[in-house]
Amino acid sequence: MDTKELIFKLTENYGVSGDEFPACKTAANILSEYAKTEIDHFGNVIGYVGEVDKSKKTLLLDAHIDEIGLIVTYISDDGFLKVSNCGGIDRRLLLAQEVTVLGRKNISGVITSTPPHLEADDTKTPEIDNIYIDTGYTKEQLEEFVSLGDRIVFPAKAVILNCDQITGKSLDDRSGVAVILKTLEILKGKDLPVNLAVLFSSQEETGERGAKTAAFKIAPDYAVAIDVSFALTADDKPHKCGKLGKGPMIGVAPSLSRKMSDKFISLAKEENIPYQIEVMNGQTGTNADAIGVSGCGVKTVTLSIPLKYMHTPVEVISISDIENSAKLLAAFVEKGVE
Repeated sequence: MDTKELIFKLTENYGVSGDEFPACKTAANILSEYAKTEIDHFGNVIGYVGEVDKSKKTLLLDAHIDEIGLIVTYISDDGFLKVSNCGGIDRRLLLAQEVTVLGRKNISGVITSTPPHLEADDTKTPEIDNIYIDTGYTKEQLEEFVSLGDRIVFPAKAVILNCDQITGKSLDDRSGVAVILKTLEILKGKDLPVNLAVLFSSQEETGERGAKTAAFKIAPDYAVAIDVSFALTADDKPHKCGKLGKGPMIGVAPSLSRKMSDKFISLAKEENIPYQIEVMNGQTGTNADAIGVSGCGVKTVTLSIPLKYMHTPVEVISISDIENSAKLLAAFVEKGVE
């Protein structure tokens, strides 16, 4: 399973929060090679590897499938679309962006911008309520194809920056989905000490909603939330970021299982896999927060992939970080949580 091609395949389909089906279908088709797979009524992709053995504990591997985007809220009389955000979109990137409206017919558009020659104050980031999309259609034409509530996405294709880096949309968190799929490839045919469940969860960007419902259904004893975290860029603070190409970031936080964090660290040393430590002072901002308090509680840890330019159409990850994350996660599953 070539990592680059896997990332390209996972990111080519859209899956804005609450409307993830195109992305879910692609991921579920690949997952079905390794696990009994379903897409539930909430939009989660759920898989079980092998037969369930009631004498074994259950370990859940989670990565969210949804991506950030916009949602249509109004069609103006002069044919412009008003929008709101789905997820924590970076408003600084919006002006003059190309977009695709996913209506009854997909429509290309651009987010309007005022030329700097006419702008009274070009130092302010526009509020989402001040964003308009120009499709070139009249209101009457738009109403044939677009409904209120339709999602809007950024049509950015994944491309290689160099031999080890990929840039594109929805790498948060399709790169986590890729890690799990590559982990399953490593574990294929092996006798595992745990029951292994997989979750590609919906609506993480709008409140970790899919993870809440699916974790309740799966009722795992342990869970690993595979997500992305901040990679160092030119204007970031080194002590708050990981580094691209330096391996997965193992989470340590009051809300996480320190025993599981330490297990990941010891395995990384044992297997000679590069790793980084990510210390958080409370909750993690990932599905680990929802899964950890599901049911009577689930021992949970995070494993994060360093990523630059989060919540933009030009996110950047390292292929080697994906592969090293999969190697470490496979060792964790195969050698047992305890």
